[in-house]
Amino acid sequence: MPALLSIIIPTYQSAQYLGPTLVPLYKGLHDHLIHELIVCDASEDLATQTIANEVGARYFNTLKGRGSQLDYGAKQAKGIWLLFLHADTHLADNWSQVCTEHINTYPHQAGYFQLKYSAQGIFPFLTSAFANFRSKLFGLPYGDQGLLISRDLYNHIGGFPDIPLMEDVYIARKLKGRLRGLNCYAQTDAERKIKSGWIKSGVSNLILLTRYLMGTHPNKLYKDYYKSR
Repeated sequence: MPALLSIIIPTYQSAQYLGPTLVPLYKGLHDHLIHELIVCDASEDLATQTIANEVGARYFNTLKGRGSQLDYGAKQAKGIWLLFLHADTHLADNWSQVCTEHINTYPHQAGYFQLKYSAQGIFPFLTSAFANFRSKLFGLPYGDQGLLISRDLYNHIGGFPDIPLMEDVYIARKLKGRLRGLNCYAQTDAERKIKSGWIKSGVSNLILLTRYLMGTHPNKLYKDYYKSR
């Protein structure tokens, strides 16, 4: 298979996470799946840029805002398929095989990974279980579950919007009926959940989602979210 996948990672002061995130991606290079790695950094962080340069990634300094960073990366990408991945998310060892199977079998659908956390215990387990249940039942995976999508489908739905929050929910709703869960885990860093508290974080995210689905503008949600932190 010719290399056809562009991996796009938005970053903001993410150097401490980026290195470990890149390690599992080497499997995709070995399998000739990855065409390029794109890092869209909004912090002008020298450490992040250094890591990107060391691994041969294309580095772009962008405006802050995950939605705009992701879309900017997509516009720069040369691959036929796109994989959007958060800077603190580590893919399981079988990710390259699973993505290749999806590309070959479901060319008109997007895919997302099953969520798990880097922490052990009942709260990480329940939080990830709820996220995977929500994703399967309502077709609403979050950004930390990644997004594998063809360039054609991405362009067809208009791509990620320039909004400060809920860009992942926005695009998931655009992809309704064309999203499938991949048989592969994406492990995301649990540091922020631990710091804010699993229950508090879960309730806060649920409130944000509900308000967004009821029509509250993401700019308002963003202000309220950071005001409460």
